[in-house]
Amino acid sequence: MSTRPRMKNPLKGDASLDESIYARIAEAILHGRLKAGTKLPEQRLAALFGVSRERIRKTLHRLAAERRLEIIPNRGCFVPKPTVEDVRTVYEAHRVFEAGIIEQLLRVLDERILAALDAHLAAERAAAERGDRAASVRLSGAFHLLLVDQLGNAELSRFLRELLSRSSLMVSVYEPAQSSLCAVDEHGAIVAALRARDLDAALRLSREHFSHIESRLNLERGTPDEPDLAAIFAEER
Repeated sequence: MSTRPRMKNPLKGDASLDESIYARIAEAILHGRLKAGTKLPEQRLAALFGVSRERIRKTLHRLAAERRLEIIPNRGCFVPKPTVEDVRTVYEAHRVFEAGIIEQLLRVLDERILAALDAHLAAERAAAERGDRAASVRLSGAFHLLLVDQLGNAELSRFLRELLSRSSLMVSVYEPAQSSLCAVDEHGAIVAALRARDLDAALRLSREHFSHIESRLNLERGTPDEPDLAAIFAEER
């Protein structure tokens, strides 16, 4: 069996090295290179990144706290594999929650908020058109955060961030990459309804948007039994 040389990381500082490893694993998830259900063995990752198992464990626990990975006692660390019911409940929560956000947002909507939304839409479209999958997933979630943050309610913003930590993972792992432009167009339609102060249309478009995302998720995508982690993380360099 052929062996690959251990990857070397040029970063010297402990904090910089930790951030580099964290970013490379997170990017691999967002780009869909780490499939749902993939196991991430500490020892293997430590050898690939040229660091201690303790450092890898710390990074994996950080990603698990963000719900990007799942740690199962006595089994190890895995890329989450949501069930159909998990997806249904998360997107139902999104539909119900954002309906309240939109209703409140229309009470404070002004040109400053609309300009911020327009700028965000431009960034989303640019990411989708250049095929930047990680940026598209991040910006798609950030659109909804931008809506809720205008209300100035820290509890509402915190709740949505926790919900997005789950749904963004579902999108990054299960949604086809070519669907990114669909999401941008749907966001644009919501902004147009807000600009027109059309509450009914904005609520309908928001509900349809989350339903469309849910329907685009392909939960049947297979998981490799023994993914080539060296090749996966070589692509991240």
